[in-house]
Amino acid sequence: MSTTTVGKLTLRPVDPRSDAELLHRWVTDPKAAFWLMQNAKLEDVEREYMSIAAAEHHDAFLGLHDGGPAFLMERYDPRHVELVGLYEPEPGDIGMHFLTAPSEIRIPGFTRAVITAVMEHLFADPAVARVVVEPDVRNTAVHALNEAVGFVPAREIDKPEKKALLSFCTREQFEKATGRSARA
Repeated sequence: MSTTTVGKLTLRPVDPRSDAELLHRWVTDPKAAFWLMQNAKLEDVEREYMSIAAAEHHDAFLGLHDGGPAFLMERYDPRHVELVGLYEPEPGDIGMHFLTAPSEIRIPGFTRAVITAVMEHLFADPAVARVVVEPDVRNTAVHALNEAVGFVPAREIDKPEKKALLSFCTREQFEKATGRSARA
C-alpha cells in the first residue's frame, strides 16, 4: 500500500474473531480514551467488529506496519452511519476513524504516516471525493494530524456520545497538504 520512511504500511480487513483480543487491548488502553471503549469486555469488542463486518455501510481494517499489527481504520458511508441527520452528505463522501496501537516504541512521524496511508487508501477508490471525520472536540492531537493531511474544520456537532468537530478533506486538499498524489 504505502512505503514511508517509517516502513511499509498495509491494510487488510479485520477478522472479528481472530483480531478481537488484539483490538480489545488497543481500544481499552488509556491512550485510546477517545475511541470510547475503555470499559469494553473482550466479548463487546468481538460483537462490535462482527456487527461492522456484517454491515453494508461500515468496514474495519487492520493496519500493518512491516507486516505486524499497528493500527485500526474504519470507513463508513456517512449517509447511513455515524452522521445521519447531522450534516448534508455530498456525492463521494466517505467517513473515517483511525487508531494507532499503543506502543512503548516511539517511531518519529509514525502516526502522521498512518493517517497519510489511510487517506491514500480511501482516495484509491475513484468514487471517493471527500473524507469526513468527526473527532471529539477535545482531541487536539488528532485535530493537528487531520490538519496536516488537509482536513478543514467545518463546525462542531452534537453526537449522542460526544461533541465532535466535523471536518472535511477533498482529494485536492490532501494532495496539497502532503505533496502526495491521491489519484485513483
